Amino acid sequence: MRIVYNSFHGRYSCNTRSLYERLAGRPGTEHVWLADPEHQAAFPSDVRTVDINGPESRRLLESADLLISNTHTEVEWEKAAGTTYLQTWHGTPLKRIHNDVLWAPEGRLRRLDGDIARWDLLLSPNAVSSPRLTKAFAYDRLVAETGYPRNDSLLAPDADRVRQEVRESLGIGPGMTVVLYTPTWRDDECFVDASSEIRLALDPAEFVEAMGPDHVLLVRSHNMVTGRSRLDAVRGVLDVSYYPDVSELYLAADVLVTDYSSTMFDFAVTGKPMVFFTYDLDRFASAVRGFYFDFTADAPGPLVSTPEELTETLHDLPAIEGDYAERYATFRDTYCHLEDGAATERVVRLLGL
Repeated sequence: MRIVYNSFHGRYSCNTRSLYERLAGRPGTEHVWLADPEHQAAFPSDVRTVDINGPESRRLLESADLLISNTHTEVEWEKAAGTTYLQTWHGTPLKRIHNDVLWAPEGRLRRLDGDIARWDLLLSPNAVSSPRLTKAFAYDRLVAETGYPRNDSLLAPDADRVRQEVRESLGIGPGMTVVLYTPTWRDDECFVDASSEIRLALDPAEFVEAMGPDHVLLVRSHNMVTGRSRLDAVRGVLDVSYYPDVSELYLAADVLVTDYSSTMFDFAVTGKPMVFFTYDLDRFASAVRGFYFDFTADAPGPLVSTPEELTETLHDLPAIEGDYAERYATFRDTYCHLEDGAATERVVRLLGL
C-alpha cells in the first residue's frame, strides 16, 4: 500500500503529520511526502519526499492508494480508480471559505473545484463546521466529525516536556512570557501582487520594547504568505514562520495574539488566554473575506484595534482570563467538543488501518 502525504503544499505539519506519525510503522506500507524545497529541512532524514513542484509529484499521486492532505493538492494529476483521497482540511472556519468568500481571483475557485471533486472523505473538527464546510465546497460525499489529529499533542501526557524543549530550542529562558502572534492572510494582499512585501500590522520592535525584557514575541506568518513579511533582527523577537509545526508553538506560548486566524480554535484547547488585534475588522468582515458568525460577540478574549491597546491588555493576563472565562468556556464547548486527545485514532479506524 502506498500512502502519499501533503500538508500546506509541501510542509511537514498539521493533521497530515499526526496521521503519518501514527501510521509510519505499519507493515507493508510505503509512505511518501510531497515536499516544498523551501521546507525540506523540516522533514526528518528518514522520511521519503518528492518535490511537490517537480514532475515526479504527478506520477506519485497517480500511483497512490491513499492520499492524505490538509488542503487543496495543487498539482495536475489524474486520480486512479482505486485511490482514496482523505481531505483533513486545516481549521475551523471563522472566515468564509471557497464559494462563500466575498472575493477571489478570476478562475481560482473553478481550478480548486477540480481538487474537491477528487475528495472521498472530509474531516470536520466539530459539529458547527460540518455544514459550513460542505456548503462552501459544494461537497456531497462522506464527512466525518472526528476532531483534529494535530490537536492530540496539546493534551498528550508529555505536553509539558515538549513545551520546555521547544522553549529551550528557541533560546527562551525560564520565567519569560511568550507571546505567539499568528496573523491571518488577506486575499487582496496575497493575490493582487504576488511578489510584494506584506507589512505586519504589529511592529515587533515597538511591541517588545513596550512589553519589557521579560517577554518574547514569536511571529508566525500564515502559510499563504510565508516569507513575504520582513522581520529585522530584534532582541526578543523570533520569526517562527518556518518552524515545522505550529502545535508545538501553542505549547511553548503563554498567550496567543491573532486577528481572524483559525489558530484561535486550536489554541483554545490549551485553555490559555487570547487577545485579538482586529485593526481592520470592518474592512475584513465586509469587503475582504466575511465571517460565519458574530466574531465581536463570540470571541473568547478582548478585541483591540491599536498596538497601544494590545500591549496594555497583555500586561494583565489574569484579568483577561477572569473577564472572559464564561465566553471562553462557551467557545470551547462549541468548537473543541471533539478535542479529547483521541482524534488520530478515530481517523485511523475510519480508514480501516
